[in-house]
Parts: sequence; structure tokens; C-alpha cells
Amino acid sequence: MAPVLSRTLTPSSLQSLPYSPLFSSKSNTSTNTNRLCLLKSGLKSSGLTCSGLKWKVDKRVGNSVVVRCEASAVAEKETSDASGETYEYQAEVSRLMNLIVHSLYSHKEIFLRELVSNASDALDKLRFSSVTDPSLLGDAGDLEIRIKPDPELGTITISDTGIGMTREELIDCLGTIAQSGTSKFLNALKENKDLGNDNSLIGQFGVGFYSAFLVADKVTVSTKSPRSDKQYVWEAAADSSSYVIKEETDPAKQISRGTEITLYLKDDDKYEFTEPTRVQGLVKNYSQFVSFPIYTWQEKSRTVEVEEEEEPKEGEETPPEKKKKTKTEKYWDWELANETKPIWMRNPKEIEKDQYNEFYKKTFNEFLDPLAHTHFTTEGEVEFRSVIYIPGMAPMNNEDVVNPKTKNIRLYVKRVFISDDFDGELFPRYLSFVKGVVDSNDLPLNVSREILQESRIVRIMRKRLVRKTFDMIQELADSENKEDYRKFWENFGKFVKLGCIEDTGNHKRITPLLRFFSSKSEDELISLDEYIDNMDEKQNAIYYIATDSLKSAKSAPFLEKLVQKDIEVLYLVEPIDEVAIQNLQTYKEKKFVDVSKEDLELGDTDEAKERENQQEYVLLCDWMKQQLGDKVAKVQISSRLSSSPCVLVSGKFGWSANMERLMRAQTLGDTSTLEFMRGRRIMEVNPDHPIIKDLNAACKNAPDSTEARRAVDLLYETSLISSGFTPDSPAELGGKIYEMMAVALGGRWGRVEESETAEPTESTEETTSEAVETEVVEPSEVRTEADPWNT
Repeated sequence: MAPVLSRTLTPSSLQSLPYSPLFSSKSNTSTNTNRLCLLKSGLKSSGLTCSGLKWKVDKRVGNSVVVRCEASAVAEKETSDASGETYEYQAEVSRLMNLIVHSLYSHKEIFLRELVSNASDALDKLRFSSVTDPSLLGDAGDLEIRIKPDPELGTITISDTGIGMTREELIDCLGTIAQSGTSKFLNALKENKDLGNDNSLIGQFGVGFYSAFLVADKVTVSTKSPRSDKQYVWEAAADSSSYVIKEETDPAKQISRGTEITLYLKDDDKYEFTEPTRVQGLVKNYSQFVSFPIYTWQEKSRTVEVEEEEEPKEGEETPPEKKKKTKTEKYWDWELANETKPIWMRNPKEIEKDQYNEFYKKTFNEFLDPLAHTHFTTEGEVEFRSVIYIPGMAPMNNEDVVNPKTKNIRLYVKRVFISDDFDGELFPRYLSFVKGVVDSNDLPLNVSREILQESRIVRIMRKRLVRKTFDMIQELADSENKEDYRKFWENFGKFVKLGCIEDTGNHKRITPLLRFFSSKSEDELISLDEYIDNMDEKQNAIYYIATDSLKSAKSAPFLEKLVQKDIEVLYLVEPIDEVAIQNLQTYKEKKFVDVSKEDLELGDTDEAKERENQQEYVLLCDWMKQQLGDKVAKVQISSRLSSSPCVLVSGKFGWSANMERLMRAQTLGDTSTLEFMRGRRIMEVNPDHPIIKDLNAACKNAPDSTEARRAVDLLYETSLISSGFTPDSPAELGGKIYEMMAVALGGRWGRVEESETAEPTESTEETTSEAVETEVVEPSEVRTEADPWNT
């Protein structure tokens, strides 16, 4: 409906109306006259028009009138102007071809994968079409692909016995860039419900064929469709924006059905892509699992028997006998390149373990059997098939395992290899040691089919792959053969611990897989579940100590009271252990507690004795703190010691001694943060130790004693070492120990002074000589100079 404008016009307001001959008289009159003519004659009529507007008198109110303006004509005009004309995009064909060839693909070798995929699609189309029209198959032979390089001519030919193309299809498919014949065929299949909806066809973008110009100066396509009696040849050059189609008239070049693509290789690529072994390697890498046989032209050798006649000797009349000899001769023949079948496409119940192991060794060039494998298919939101393995041995270089760009996962789309170069898209870094294949029909790829695009589908795939991997590892841990999981933990345990740090969302799956030594299991690793099963009912925490070796963990003074109370302590002896446990925090509602930090609560304490010790040794603690100054935050009575005189513990929120040692060893560590993150050190003393009792007496009776002060200083330096810390000046500490040893050992065994040994007496010399003369040598001690066994 056209918009309607309502307005009240007074004589004065009529002056603002646009000038039009309809509002004026034939004579040249003034504005007032025009206005009178309008009032007297124009408004008497039922309506008037002006510049496309239709004005209509609505009503009169005194000296003014109400006029309605119907703008239908204006609306119609604006609509016609807004519609405009339609134009189609124009493209410079040569420029577009240049972009397709040089910008889509990162590796030249991709051309063979794309052309083999096109050949596979042609065979699939023939197979589908023959369901309703069996005559299409005819007697043109089996459905197969053949690749023949020719080093002399510098060409490589890819032929198939597929559906072929008519003249119109050549123009439509090869003459139109980004026109996918496979996509059209799939749409036709979807419309024809009788044939079903098979999604095994590979092509989708319509540009794969043009990858041939990556390596070729000229490409010829000879094709014959079973729907046509004529064979056509399509020919184009790499730097041309046009192509030629002609009918094949040479009987020698006639083919019964299918397509034959010949690439005239560039000078730089002739030697590489006409090498038969190189071509076969590319087929095995990219098209190993294409559902049709692929044959390559290979040089072979065989042993044959030949008869040779010997020359007759002089004087012999009878001819010599013919002797048979064997020799090796070389010949050329077709060889099947894709022998290995896609094991993931089969039913897992029909596959033996040896078949899985054999597939693993061939695919990943391994010599050891895998420790475990899992074969699964996911359906629903994302459909994909996968077989993943745990290798039998870790790589020699640990960086290859932690590197997220390892080539351990091979991605296939419809059985065609796409890539094995990922940056954590399918597996997190800590699971990058897992090897396997993933095949999906739903993956979002870029046009070159080399790059996996980030999308919701990829995230779902990653989540399911990780979950299946954990299920496989957990099954290995629960198996009766404990040796397999011991091998797994020996090779990959530290990377599972890395998952505690990097993947907080999977802590529930990672924690049951962890294994550690403990104070009750020093020879065999135990799980956290076993630790909890061995716990006392009153124990509310999982205790651990982090050190640099198993030996230092066993002798650490922090464990003395816990061992007495039969409390098990986990030994964290690898550098990553402490950080991993700190990221876990709890397991089955049990907190992880570091026994080397302050405020250790063991329960069952004698409060009366504790108060007594506090009163007895409060003066000693203050005196020692005064002597040590800022070296310690405070000195207090310990509840964790039984045989050691003292120990240095870390604050709750600072680094432990082990962590401080690790941070100092970092190549790119920031030493300025060491003091800040080191936290405070607290000295705990054992009130039952004789040294502490002696120092308690000293602080009461001789607080200014130099010997007592030196003892406190040496006690602190010694506790640094026994607690796992590094002394600031090891040489200074050594000097103090030597000095104390000299005081303790001075004159104990009747040491002879230098002044006494300077003037030896004659009687001493005589006694010495007599002692030498009367020395008796046993026969077994006698050695002659000529004895060769004692040199």
C-alpha cells in the first residue's frame, strides 16, 4: 500500500509548493495570482497532480484546507530504480589458474594424490552407474588405476578404467574451473533414493585436477565414456588461458573405456617424478588405502636358466655338451602398490592381534610390537573410524615425544591420506607419543586438502580420541600382565605426569594411572589407589617428599617420625613429579601434603609433653633465632624428628628445597625471582637430641660463649645440606667442619709434634735398623723381578 501524506495547507503555506505548470495560469502573473487560481479553481476539483504526486482535497477548515497527498507514483518509481541491473562476476582465467596452481598447494607431490583420487572417483561413478545400467561395464577390463612414468620422454601417465567423459562433460568439468563433477554426481545420488547415499567419493572442490600444472608444462587428457562411441582429447598448457578439445582418430591410441592423463613434466621435476621408486613411494604414502588396485610400472629382476656352448678343444671331434647356467635379468612390469588394506574399515571382531601388529609395523616403520591398541568407530554428531597404538618403546630423543608436531597420527579422509603434520589439533602434547590412523568423511579441510581447519567437529574428535586413549591405557594398567604396564610407565610415565600440569579437565582419568615408589614399597611402583588402600582409617592425607634420588628420599630427616608411626610416604624422585602433584591437590578427597613444609600434622600428639617442651626450650629458640638472624624466619620445636638434631623446613607457600634446586638449574631461569619465590625457612629442633640439650644449657649458662655460637652456626649449615638445600658458600662450611674436627681430634691418639721429630736419637735409628733386619717375609710374599705375573 502506498504511503499517504496528510497536511493542512494555508494560503501562505502554498508558497512552499514546488513550481509546476499545473499550478500556474497561461499568463505571466505574480505569485499571489497563482495562489488565487489555486484556491478558486484547483481546489474545486476532486483532485490534482503535481510532479508525480496526487493531491486530493480532504476538508475545509475556515480559510484553510486539508489536502491528502498520495505518493503511490513515487513509491513505484523508487522500487523500479532500486531493483537495478544484475551483472555476473568476471575473472581473468590465467590469473585464476596461477592462483590455484601456486597458492593452494604447499608440496608439488600433492598432484599425484589429487589425480589418483580423481581416478578413484571415476571408478566409483562407474560402479554406481552400473547398478542401474550393467551395460556400462562392458568388457573393458577390471576397475583399476595404472601409473607409468617415462624418464626418456619426461612424462608420467595416470590411467583408469572408470566412467570416462563425453565432449560436453570435458567442457563442463575441465573447462570450468572449480566445477566438481563428483559433487554433481553425489547430488544426483541423493535425489535417486534407489541407489542409496554413499559418501565414499573423494572430490568436492573441483580444483584437484589443476594441481597437475604444479609439475607439468602441458597436460593431455584422453577419455572415452561408455555412453559415447567417440574418444576425445583435451589439451592445455600451464601458461595458457585456453584449451583444445579434439576427437582421437589414431587407432593406436584408442582406449576401450576410462581416462588417460599424460603430464609433460617441467625440466626441474622430470628426474624426481619419473623415478619409479619415487612414484611408488608417493602412492604408498597418499593413496595406500584407495579401494581400487593401483599398479605402478617398476623395474624387476628374475633369475633364468640359459644354455651355453663351450668351444671345442683342439683335437676333439665330438662337440662339447651344452651347460645350463643361471643369470639375473632385468625387466619391466606392473606391480601392485597398495597391498595393505585399511584395517580400520573392517569389523574389529574379525581381526586378530597379529594383524593389528603387522599393520602397525608397516604403517609406522616400527620393528617392535605395540604395547596396546584400540579400534573403534564413533557415530552421531561426528563419524570417524580410528585405530590407535601405544608404541613398544619411546623415541631415543625425548623432544620428539613432547613435540606436538610429531608425525604419529595419520589423518585420512575417505581413505586418502591428508596429513600427519598437526600442532595439537587431534592430540594434546602429553599424548603425542600415541600413534594411529584417523579416517573421517566429515572433516573440514581447506581447498588444498592439506590443512585441518579449526572447528567444532575437530574439537569433538579430539575429545573422543583422548578419552579412548585413556581407556586403552587404563585397560593396560588393569591387565593381569603387569610387565606391560611397567614397560609403558618406564617409557611414557613422565609424559602422563605432564598431563597433570597441562590438562586439568582430565585429572580424573590421569590420576589412577600414576605410579610412585614409597617408604613401604622401595622396589616396586605403587598406584595412588594402592596407597589409599594401605592407609590407616584415621589418616586424612597423602604424604610425599620430593628429592633428587631414591637414596636421598630414604635418608631424609623429614621421614623419621612418619616411619616410626608406620605412615607411608610417596617418593617423588623425578623433576616433574612435584609440579604434577601440586596441580592435582587432592585425590579421592585426600589432600597431598609435602612432609618437608611447615605445619605438618601427624595426629596422636602428646599435648602435655608438647607444652612442656615449649616452656623448656622457648629461651633456646629465641637465642638461636637471634644468632642466625635473617637466615631463618623462626626456630621452633619439631614434631617430625626422632634421631636428627634439627631440620630446615619450607614455608607453606614457598618453594621446597627440591623445587629451589630445580629452579636454580634452569638454563633460562631468572635468578632475581629466586629470593622472592624461595619463601621463608623455618628451623625445627629436636628436644630429645643431646646436641640440642647441650645448646639449651649453653644459652642459659653461657649465652655469650663463642664455642656455642659457632656450634649454632655449624648446626644451621649442616641442616641445610641434610634438608636438601644448597649452602651459599660450601668452602666456608668445609672450613668450619675442619676446624671442629681439629678440636675434636686434637691429641687423641698421641700425636707427635714436629719439634720432637726434628732431632732423632741414635737409639731410634738402631732400633729401626734392627727391626728391618729381623723382618720375616712369608714365602707367598716373595716376588722375583723376573716373575711376569706380578709386573
